[in-house]
Amino acid sequence: MAEKHFYEQKEFTEKYLLPYFQSYIPDFHKLNVLEIGCAEGGLLDILGSIGIDALGIELSPERIQIALDKNPNLNIIHGDITDENLPARIGKEFDFIIMREVIEHVNNKYAAFDNIDRLLKPGGYLYISFPPKYSPFAGHQQIAQSFLKYLPYIHLLPTNILKKIARHLSENENYVDEIKLHYSTGMAINKFKNHCLIKNFIPVKKELFLFRPIYGYRYGIPKIKFPDLPLVREIFTFGYEVLLRKSN
Repeated sequence: MAEKHFYEQKEFTEKYLLPYFQSYIPDFHKLNVLEIGCAEGGLLDILGSIGIDALGIELSPERIQIALDKNPNLNIIHGDITDENLPARIGKEFDFIIMREVIEHVNNKYAAFDNIDRLLKPGGYLYISFPPKYSPFAGHQQIAQSFLKYLPYIHLLPTNILKKIARHLSENENYVDEIKLHYSTGMAINKFKNHCLIKNFIPVKKELFLFRPIYGYRYGIPKIKFPDLPLVREIFTFGYEVLLRKSN
């Protein structure tokens, strides 16, 4: 499964992320890049192959090892984006920071945005994508073994009811706790915008999706955009993607 993730990350980077970055970021190939939550390192692998200076931060030692097994030349450090000492450990600022499908797992978002602000140069770019907290599958219920993986919004059910259902379907005993954890740390679009406003991160390009671009590579489902309608976007949008620039 981990190897599958590595190659999925590479394909998604080559076919979607690189064209996106090259379209909206001037002189993208000249930037030094930080990826927060680099996982198995597929994106870093592609960036390195085209000569881009890139560093990855990853919380999971197991995923770092998988990345280095695939490419020993990757530059990855073990770290937590909420650690106040992380910027000092890294010791430099970046032109471009990528944080894809990570912010929704971070508990202390104020600390995360503080560190992103410290690590990003004035005028630098920030790319973030995430499933909104109240969206259909924000609980990551697709990790289920039963048909629960196909049911939207079950992370919004009361815990006691959800545990009874999961027990009846012989789900893993930690299943409910895990999807409730994802829900508790989730990021709503309005709150995300407030964090960006506080740090003077100005939107350059933003998209909302009914079906996210990654679904095309993961499930063969074409991306479908969703209108930016207040309240409605929080409930029906499967994914939010935004490129921001830090004010000078």
